[in-house]
Amino acid sequence: MTPHAVDEATQPIPGQTKPPVDTLGALPRAAGPAVGRPDAELLIAASVLLADAALTAKRAGAELTGALSSWRFGLAALRRPGWALGTAVSCAKALTSPSGLGFGPNGGFVGELARMAGSVTYRRPAAVAMAVDAFALRIEAAAVEHPNLDSALARRLTDAMVEGNRWEALRALHALVERLGVTRALTTVSPVIMELLALLGLLDENPVNDSFSWVTLAGGVPATDPFFGLPSSVLRYLNPGPGRAERIEPDSILAKVLRTSRNDIVSYINDIGALGNHGLALLRRVECADGHVRHVLLLPGTSFGLPSNSTPQDLVGAFDGSLRSDTTYTRAAQKLLRRAGLPAGSELMLVGHSLGGLTAMNLAMDVELASTYRITHVVTVGSPIDNKRPADHTTQVISLVNKHDVIPMLDGRGPASPHDIPAGWVELTWLDESYDYPLSHAPQAYSGTLRGEMAHHRDRVNELIRAYDGEVVGNQPYMLRDK
Repeated sequence: MTPHAVDEATQPIPGQTKPPVDTLGALPRAAGPAVGRPDAELLIAASVLLADAALTAKRAGAELTGALSSWRFGLAALRRPGWALGTAVSCAKALTSPSGLGFGPNGGFVGELARMAGSVTYRRPAAVAMAVDAFALRIEAAAVEHPNLDSALARRLTDAMVEGNRWEALRALHALVERLGVTRALTTVSPVIMELLALLGLLDENPVNDSFSWVTLAGGVPATDPFFGLPSSVLRYLNPGPGRAERIEPDSILAKVLRTSRNDIVSYINDIGALGNHGLALLRRVECADGHVRHVLLLPGTSFGLPSNSTPQDLVGAFDGSLRSDTTYTRAAQKLLRRAGLPAGSELMLVGHSLGGLTAMNLAMDVELASTYRITHVVTVGSPIDNKRPADHTTQVISLVNKHDVIPMLDGRGPASPHDIPAGWVELTWLDESYDYPLSHAPQAYSGTLRGEMAHHRDRVNELIRAYDGEVVGNQPYMLRDK
């Protein structure tokens, strides 16, 4: 597995054990070598093998079910009824026996009806058992590097989720929140939030939300929500706006911030924080040191007020942006570029926080936009973008992630995920104990960390975007609306 670009201070020195850590809700560990401490890489490798076995067993169940319910088998049964009966009995045993696939029918109309019936009657296939074990190993691997997950309270919650005991999980979550508060509890489970959601989907009685869990296990792009199994097409109807962009004048506070702006990742994050999340975006024009004129588009994240409002920066837009690339936010941003009269062939850098980073990647995925402008960089801050790919393979993708931030992990790739990003991407991650979620997700938390102990990450990003050094000659805010 390709190692991620992470803060060196968070990595153990080969041949040495980590220092003792006081975990929340548990007694401090005694000093000295960690005896019997599992190796995270080995746990993840084992989880990959189990995941492959689970997916193989699921496919085998689908193929057996499909063969038994096909018209070809029915036609053969008319010709050779004795053979057909023996075959059907053998296949049925393989599909339903605890020593075979457990209760493994799935796929197609007949298979899905049988799977749903098994789900509501607690008939679990062997594939689910292996998938649960794979997720349990991921959680164990995450606990190696995130000691808070190894506390008694957190263990009680994760163990209950692995066992499928939702009432005990609710009691454990209540105890965790009562002991630590909401923000610290969210921060504690944030490294394995996708694994916990996947376990919920696999082990509840709802037969229509399993797809989220299987896609998460395989490292794909979930196209449904984890609770109700609602497909992404539903969000298309909830977020149908054509998008609109209107030039506005900056207020006094925004104007003051923009006067000190420069080509620096901390400055960009501060500018996004000043834009807020009530519909504003900003297009910057830079006369660069090499004589070229380049542009930067700054895209803020989600407003956590109403689920839906008149701007693209709402919760519905966030879910839509994570599942699809053509959203109200991307359409509004495209109209912004057209309204600004950005010349074809212009070099453009997209910088976004949270939903803004998702939208930046969605814009880079648009083939027409990528062929109209030269999208040189996509810089995302606290954004779940790992399941998306830009249309132009030369676009430099830079992702900044605080591991205490829940949001970047909603793409299915958390600290314990075995799936890696493309080789050309730059992902800079760190574990900042200064902020709990949701403060850990705020632009100010990211800029503060990059000004302080993660200043080497700031230098790395600034070096990668060096081509945009120069004089800022235009800062034009736009108000983005759904319609």
